[in-house]
Amino acid sequence: MKTVICPLCPHHCRLGEGKIGLCRARIGRDGKSQPLGFGQLTSISLDPIEKKPLAHFHPGSNILSVGSFGCNMSCYFCQNEEIAQACQGDVPTRSVSPHALCAQAQALQNQGNIGIAFTYNEPMLNPEYIGDCAAILKPLGLYTVVVTNGCFCLDAVGDLLPQVDAFNIDLKGFTDAWYRRLGGDLDTVKQFIKAAHKVSHVELTTLVVPGENDSEEEIDALAAWVASIDPDIVLHMSRFFPRAKARDKEATNKELLLRLCDVARRHLKHVMPGNI
Repeated sequence: MKTVICPLCPHHCRLGEGKIGLCRARIGRDGKSQPLGFGQLTSISLDPIEKKPLAHFHPGSNILSVGSFGCNMSCYFCQNEEIAQACQGDVPTRSVSPHALCAQAQALQNQGNIGIAFTYNEPMLNPEYIGDCAAILKPLGLYTVVVTNGCFCLDAVGDLLPQVDAFNIDLKGFTDAWYRRLGGDLDTVKQFIKAAHKVSHVELTTLVVPGENDSEEEIDALAAWVASIDPDIVLHMSRFFPRAKARDKEATNKELLLRLCDVARRHLKHVMPGNI
């Protein structure tokens, strides 16, 4: 039986034939890591671009937003837990080919649609689908947007980055311990952000979780690092609300969030509070 080490993310799951990885979205087939849900969509909606959130990428426009299932991280407060922690068969899906999805995006241009955003779950688990769609969208004058946790190895996904017009990347905090707790790797995310910024429009989102990543020292270090790449990168700082396995926590204090935004502005020109 052929076994492959999945190259996509730092977990590097060993996938025997028919074995599904930790992310629930990759499977071992014919000695390769392949997408389990190519074109299998759980969610589709025409959203304002600001909901991704993207503030400096065609503001005022709409974008066709789609999600599938699975995630390679395990944030205990995930607002989309129903699909992010699902496997094939756990949630209803419909099969939509790249050509069919791009045709739908084109048909929605009269409603202000500028392209397709891959979002809701972790879309970078299916770079094959994103790449196929991006190749169709570009000649149509439509954009490819990806909302991701960024915890992916550049050796595996680096070729996709230039095909994406805009990223919103979660920078969930700035300590190795916090990332380990969430099932991710901070250094991998940092390298992904640097690489994406070289070829695409990049904005970042940090969800401020009470008692976890909400110290002034951590936000100061986070913002200083982002500014070392480019002080014009937009940082969205969002309030946490009780979700999933964190329903016993309180929402982020508004005054604290605004104070942390001021801390980040010591280094960055565009810091935007979310869910105030």
